[in-house]
Amino acid sequence: MFVDTTYRSNAPEIMDNFQMEGEILRDALDKIASINRLLGGNKVTLEGIIYLLRAQPKSALIRITDIGCGNGDMLRALAAYAEKNDLNFILTGIDANNFTIEHARSLSAGYKNISYECIDIFDKPNKEQSADIILCTLTLHHFKDQEIITLLQSFQQTARLGFVINDLQRSAIAYYLFLGLCFVFRLNEMSREDGLVSILRGFKRKDLMSFSKTLGLKNYLIKWKWAFRYQWIVKIS
Repeated sequence: MFVDTTYRSNAPEIMDNFQMEGEILRDALDKIASINRLLGGNKVTLEGIIYLLRAQPKSALIRITDIGCGNGDMLRALAAYAEKNDLNFILTGIDANNFTIEHARSLSAGYKNISYECIDIFDKPNKEQSADIILCTLTLHHFKDQEIITLLQSFQQTARLGFVINDLQRSAIAYYLFLGLCFVFRLNEMSREDGLVSILRGFKRKDLMSFSKTLGLKNYLIKWKWAFRYQWIVKIS
């Protein structure tokens, strides 16, 4: 039976349990980061950051917050990019799962400009999330539509330059291709099930356009990127 991607799924993901911990979660976090890196996902986010920094002096101190940071792979990639290009980035990763945060900290021990906080972003006051740029990579799909609106409204209030969304396209082709990836990367059962649900909770362009209209956004770009994801860049100032 062909999978129906007409509407976003509300099915839960196992990883949405913030109390989860252990080797299965660690393996899932690392495999997600590896696949995202291999398929060019980090580049999609980096392109958005470069776009938002075009008018900024190279010497400027730029504070970047990654919402739903996972094992911190994106932040480590940004730290390496900043060092290579003589940029001054202060990088913060936020996740609601303490085990995930501790794993990210252990992997980022050698990076002086990366820090992590265990925060439920819907509980924390907006002032604690202030940054020049806010990132949301493969995280937005975890939320329902109204939660997304609430979250992005907080981004509008706290991001000085803008925010970059990098998330999955809801696509039947992507769904079946992921089944193949599961075999190639030997993903555990949780990663396989969550990955398929993630795609069904992903977005079509019309979803992102609708969010943009609801939020009253004026200066933004939405681009389809390989592999079956959208890059949504919102410029605040």
